[in-house]
Amino acid sequence: MVNSTLTPEHNIATTIDGTEYIYNLGDIAWIIVATALVMIMIPGLGFFYAGLLRRKNALAMIWMSMCVFAVVSIEWFFWGFSLAFSEKAGPFIGNLDHFGLMNVDIQPSVGGSTIPSLLYCIYQMMFAAITPVIACGAFADRARLGPILVFAFCWSTIVYNPIANWTWNVGNGWVNKLGGLDFAGGTPVHISSGTAALAISIFLGKRHGYGTDTLAYRPYNVSYVVLGTVFLLFGWYGFNGGSALGANLRAVQAIMVTNTAACMGGLTWMFWDWRLERKWSAVGFCSGVISGLVAITPASGYVGTPASIAFGFVGATACNFATGLKSLIKVDDSLDIFAAHAVGGIVGNLMTGLFADNRVASFDGSALIPGGWINHHYIQLAIQLLDCVTGLAWSFIVTMILLFIIDRIPGLHFRCTEDEEILGIDLAQIGEEVQYVPIASDLSSEERANMDIGAKMQHTPSDSSHGEKIPEDLEAAQQVSMQAQ
Repeated sequence: MVNSTLTPEHNIATTIDGTEYIYNLGDIAWIIVATALVMIMIPGLGFFYAGLLRRKNALAMIWMSMCVFAVVSIEWFFWGFSLAFSEKAGPFIGNLDHFGLMNVDIQPSVGGSTIPSLLYCIYQMMFAAITPVIACGAFADRARLGPILVFAFCWSTIVYNPIANWTWNVGNGWVNKLGGLDFAGGTPVHISSGTAALAISIFLGKRHGYGTDTLAYRPYNVSYVVLGTVFLLFGWYGFNGGSALGANLRAVQAIMVTNTAACMGGLTWMFWDWRLERKWSAVGFCSGVISGLVAITPASGYVGTPASIAFGFVGATACNFATGLKSLIKVDDSLDIFAAHAVGGIVGNLMTGLFADNRVASFDGSALIPGGWINHHYIQLAIQLLDCVTGLAWSFIVTMILLFIIDRIPGLHFRCTEDEEILGIDLAQIGEEVQYVPIASDLSSEERANMDIGAKMQHTPSDSSHGEKIPEDLEAAQQVSMQAQ
């Protein structure tokens, strides 16, 4: 039985090891909502990726987003949460004290005493799930789906969990103790996933038709890109705002700078594209929104609103120009994940070292932090740079080793055949399509006759000088339909 009572204000009170903890129901309610907001980002990312690809590979990205979410949720239950957030964790990784979520309920969380551990666990589960989804977008167009799920499970365990531990496990992780500032996931989420995507792209090799007009395709469905961006922006309010772990002014400030940086990023990228194409690209705007969001993520609980304008502009500019890196190094990063997430995360981390404001960080009532350059704490930039380098190196090296090992397990070879790649991953691996387009052989005789009627009506001249021919053509088409029936 959980030892808890209600205070006169109807908050939850519990006593653990002689210490009383009181959980405000408003804080709990906000983190529950934030958890749902972060979750909706996962299919949003799937739609975003799907819209950028060709139709024959679009469903695979939506499938991937939800199946990786399921796999990582199971990993988090078994040992993921314990490896990242156990109370007696080491500076690099945790232990198995909470294997199978043992003793994860009403005790205060490692992240802070404002919410119980169980709520912190499920909130952080969404971060753990979306991170490999970002990385696995690099498998697009050319990989078998089964091995991706094995990879996601293993990658979460040996790449994401250690980085989450050293960044967010308060008082235990080495970056946390060193004073690194990462409010919502610059290194654990974005640098780790973007770097993993680069490793995946290098390991898999180039897609069929690379360097030819075959891959010079337009995005399959820009509406999916916009829809995915809307889901991501909507969820990012919980991603950054929820990281305050309470319904407080710091959460509100995090949401404010999140929105401002996203809007500035979207406009910046769109203007950069306009200078070349003289078109107001919707895809460019959406890409800029994502870049602005990535850049502001580590800083969202530390910076004022004016600084978020700089984060959006610099983040989108850096990511926009970074899309050219794949051509320089001859890597087929089909969705520019390294440019958007790794580069955007690095920019955000470094700018946090410049603009972190101890006044903003105390909006939740916590003690003042040294801050960044704005508070004359100049060593902070070096700490942020060290965090970036170690996160990038760990993710790249371990991801490459993991890909090499899994690829050599019988039945888990990553790369699909050339025939499957030409056919499309949707039909080759899933047997379903994102949008069913019938061909003549799929139709009944009645359906084909009805299509003939429509075709004849569309090609019948509407000019008044040909008015007498309309009934004749329509009557003939109706006779064809009756004969077919």
